Order: sequence, then C-alpha cells, then structure tokens
Amino acid sequence: MLIHPSIVMWDYFEYVIPALEKKYRVIVPALPGYDPDEKNDFTSVEEIASELAEWLIGQNIAEVACIYGCSMGGSIVARMLADNAVNIKSAVIDGGITPYKLPWIITRFIAIKDFLLIYTGKIGGAKLLEKAFDTDELSEEDVKYAAKVLKMISVKTIWRTFESCNNYSMPKDVQTDCKHIEYWVADKEVKDRKPDIARIKEYFPHTVFRKVSDVGHGGLAPFNPERFVRGIERACKEGRNA
Repeated sequence: MLIHPSIVMWDYFEYVIPALEKKYRVIVPALPGYDPDEKNDFTSVEEIASELAEWLIGQNIAEVACIYGCSMGGSIVARMLADNAVNIKSAVIDGGITPYKLPWIITRFIAIKDFLLIYTGKIGGAKLLEKAFDTDELSEEDVKYAAKVLKMISVKTIWRTFESCNNYSMPKDVQTDCKHIEYWVADKEVKDRKPDIARIKEYFPHTVFRKVSDVGHGGLAPFNPERFVRGIERACKEGRNA
C-alpha cells in the first residue's frame, strides 16, 4: 500500500506502480481532499488511518507485505502501525511527520504558518512544488501539475492537513506487531527531520533509519522511481525475514 504526501494526488506514484505490479498487488488510496473524482475534504490522520485499516479488513486482506507513506502519508503509516489493526510485515515512513510535543498555542502558530505557505501558493502560483522538492529539477509539466492540485484542493483541506499532521494523537504506549520499520530521510532534510526521527525512535525503537542521497523531500517516487522500487523490494524482503 502506497500513501501519498500532501499537495499531490495518488498519481504521485505513477512511475513506480508498473514496476511494483510485476511482483505485488499494489494499492494506492486516493485520500480525502486529494481525490479529483470525489468532492470532499481531508479529515484527519487518525480517521484516515482507521478507514484504510477497515478497508483492508473488509477486502479480506490478511497481510500487507509493505506499507509506504511519504510526509503526510508517513503520518498515516505511523498511526496505522500504532493502531495495530492490520498485519503489516514491513513499513516505510519517508520523511514522515510526527506530532509536536509543544504547548497548544505554539502548535497553532506553526499550523497557521504552514497553512499560509500553502494557501499563498494556491492563490499566487505554482512554484510551491519547487520548495517541496528543493533539490530536484522540475519540468514545466511538474509545475503545471502543482498548479492543478493547488487549484483542486479546498482551503479546509489545506488547514486540516497541516493541523492534523502536526498534532495527531498516538497511543500512550505504542505497540505494533510490525517487525521491520524503516524511516527514510533525504540528506538535504536531515536537520528539519531531527524532531521526527527522535519521536519515531521513541514510538518504534527497532526502526532502521536510512539516509537518501541526492533527492529532496519525497523525491524518490516521482524523480527516482528505480531507486524507490529497489527500496520497497528490500523492505519487503526484510519484512518476510523478520
């Protein structure tokens, strides 16, 4: 299962799906607020994690070889692991966002800052994606794609995405049956992800941390699909052997 980050749609994975489909059944959810075929808004990390687990159970999928999530998607993966409702053999959290451990008023200011950054991009232009993938060269098509997504998503989705990813709840005592968890971090974002890395170590002490060179935040799937596929296949193998 591949869970996309914010400010993109499920087709963020379009270059890796064909290769992964040769070996696996690939599931790519179109998340609320980011589905062009549904008029709805983003809900919350907790609600989406629960709905994805319920969907898998309802489809009689007893085991997931690997669940991957990038940034916002990584938040959802972390919550699914903590809920422990599905048998997940391996998980990859790519630059995933963990909840802040800060006073409520400070988290509100951070959420407002993040919201204004994205909202400015929505009303003022399509260069936002260049900031998100700050070490990757973007084509004219990439910039047009960013403009399309920003035009589609609602103001409510923008606010809920960042407010929820920064502040979603985790159980006091996190227990997961997943034996192989990886956290990927782009070399250019190590400093920014330090608090997230610390909290992932707290939640899932057996996590394997991997630094990804020469890409920006979340840049593997769209810009380096071969490396992405190799990483997922390695994670699946480690999950089977754990």
